[in-house]
Amino acid sequence: MITNVSLVTVYVTDQDEAKRFYCDVLGFVEGTDISMGEGFRWVTVVHPEQPELQVTLMVPGPPLTEEMAGAVRRALAAGSMGGIGLSTDDCRGEHERLAKLGVEFVQEPAERPYGVEAVFRDSCGNWLVMVEPKPFTGEDFPHA
Repeated sequence: MITNVSLVTVYVTDQDEAKRFYCDVLGFVEGTDISMGEGFRWVTVVHPEQPELQVTLMVPGPPLTEEMAGAVRRALAAGSMGGIGLSTDDCRGEHERLAKLGVEFVQEPAERPYGVEAVFRDSCGNWLVMVEPKPFTGEDFPHA
């Protein structure tokens, strides 16, 4: 029986730069950082409040085909690669803190039926969604 999600992958262009961003800016801590031969490096970070979920900071390459790795690199360069969703108890306050650290926001904090949401880019071009959640139901969403 599957018990939980333990690992997610975020593709990055520079593992050192990404690790610094996730740890020094977002408050994650290093999980694993080891070389595994043939130029492959396994780097993970974890949030201190959720250590059972590791985020792998992976450079596009094998086992991806070169065609797919190239597509991922192009998406990162264009800033159009999706990353992960983050929860916060104060979206506007965290937005202010991160903006002062030079984080690029593509969407300022905005009220949504599910909470306050902001979207920003990490150091490699991934967009991350940050939400201060609030209770909601399907009725909170306009029907088309």
